[in-house]
Amino acid sequence: MELKQIKYFLAIAEHGSLAAAAEAVGIAQPSISVQLKNLEGRLGTQLFIRSPRGVTLTDAGSVFVERAHEILDAVDRAKRDVRQAGETPSGKVVFGFPSSVSMVLSVPLAETIRLNLPEVRLRAVDAMSGFIKEWLDEETIDLAILYETTGLKNAEITTLLEEDLHFYAPPDLWPFETPPGEPIRLDDLRELELVLPSKSHGLRMLIDRVCRAAGVHLNVVVEMDSLTQIKSLVQRGSAFTILAPAAAGDFEERGELASSVIIDPKFTRAVQLVRNPKHVRTRAALEVERTTISVVQELVERGIWRGRLT
Repeated sequence: MELKQIKYFLAIAEHGSLAAAAEAVGIAQPSISVQLKNLEGRLGTQLFIRSPRGVTLTDAGSVFVERAHEILDAVDRAKRDVRQAGETPSGKVVFGFPSSVSMVLSVPLAETIRLNLPEVRLRAVDAMSGFIKEWLDEETIDLAILYETTGLKNAEITTLLEEDLHFYAPPDLWPFETPPGEPIRLDDLRELELVLPSKSHGLRMLIDRVCRAAGVHLNVVVEMDSLTQIKSLVQRGSAFTILAPAAAGDFEERGELASSVIIDPKFTRAVQLVRNPKHVRTRAALEVERTTISVVQELVERGIWRGRLT
């Protein structure tokens, strides 16, 4: 199978006739007809149904249209990657972060990129996961960190780590006999007043899913999508909450919040590095991907990002 045969096939599929396709690609109609016949022979199936009005795709032809685009896209990416291999990474890379990830990753990542990739300009965008997914599908961002990737049309995913959710309270209003740091059971949270993100938030979806499976009903008295406001509300003693340690590390370091991991069952989620494989992958974006993996590994190994590397 030759690349030109694939290109001619797509031209025929697009224009609906051999004559129009031949004119579009700049070859004689008999030549494009021969190339199509050779391609069908290679594949062992008929790709078009011929009629006086033109051609229509067979079921096999419809399947091959999608595969043909993938083949040509892969060839283009290979050419681009080879050309960029010897170049110094440069240019802008747009990276989408959920707020909880941004709090622990964006600053050390930006510092590392400035030091090791001085010609790369990182634009870190802090947003809710739903917006980040839309931007990935629309190819308006290069990379993203997500906890949940369902619904994405195109996604190349690398799992960076897994993290457990923790219960958070002010140290002077700790509601359990066991001290902070000792695991607590999910069932122990039934009677506590909680502030959580709204039901459309990925964190809340995970919490609700685990609670339903465990038969536990939580007493959510306030819904709030801003992580900063959730932590402030808890720090003031107005409610308790459930968060990932990455989202509350700043308040814990200042002694304003204390936490314990929740067990029986655990709330565990994967932190995933995501890109749209249809989006042009620049050398700069590739190096930012590699740097991200390295920085995350260091943060976990140093205990700054509490989680398990995968």
